Amino acid sequence: MPKFLLTCQTIVLIICLKMKLPPLPADASHAETRRLLLEAAGTVFAEFGFRDATVREICRRAGANVAAVNYHFGDKEKLYVEVLRHAHGKALEKYPPLLDLDETASPAEKLHAFVHSLLLRIFDKGPNSWHGKLISREMIEPTPALDSLVEERMRPMAAQIGQIVADLLHCPPNDERVRLCAFSIVSQCVFYHHCRPVLCRLFPQRPPLETADVARLAEHITRFSLAALEQLSKPKP
Repeated sequence: MPKFLLTCQTIVLIICLKMKLPPLPADASHAETRRLLLEAAGTVFAEFGFRDATVREICRRAGANVAAVNYHFGDKEKLYVEVLRHAHGKALEKYPPLLDLDETASPAEKLHAFVHSLLLRIFDKGPNSWHGKLISREMIEPTPALDSLVEERMRPMAAQIGQIVADLLHCPPNDERVRLCAFSIVSQCVFYHHCRPVLCRLFPQRPPLETADVARLAEHITRFSLAALEQLSKPKP
């Protein structure tokens, strides 16, 4: 029997024939193959980075023909853009910026929710853990795809944390202090990811961050930031 690669559509067709079930409609099969490619590409890009990831490896993990990427996305670059959008959208869907708070919550409560949500996305584990890894890698090794990600996804979040900080400082959102303080708050969160190799060596007795650790860290960053914001909101002597 000659060796050959089975596409997702072929696999589904064989299963349906053996179970005497009608095959999936063409559009459903198309959507499933596209989803499998996005998920496989996400893990490969998160593991190797955009430059070292190969279309062949992505298709192998997706169980798709090597021509599937060009058919569904055009090329590797366009696939990467879609993967970034997919990853960030899924991460926000799982951990919305304000979690379960509503707009009536206090600015301090919103700040805590924003920080906790960001940390949960960064340190998420399980099947979708590549979401946070991929976005973090893009920050460190930016590609042209970062431009669209910033405009479509990150700028609205920057405006959200900016408004929270402005409310806590009792000043307009365009005040320079708002931008600097928002940067400082987010920097505290990403520090624990980007500097993790150093932290593990400085404090080897500390295990990797678990869910409870993330909650405690969110509480610390929030309290630390609120104390600083309170001082900055006071008039200069």
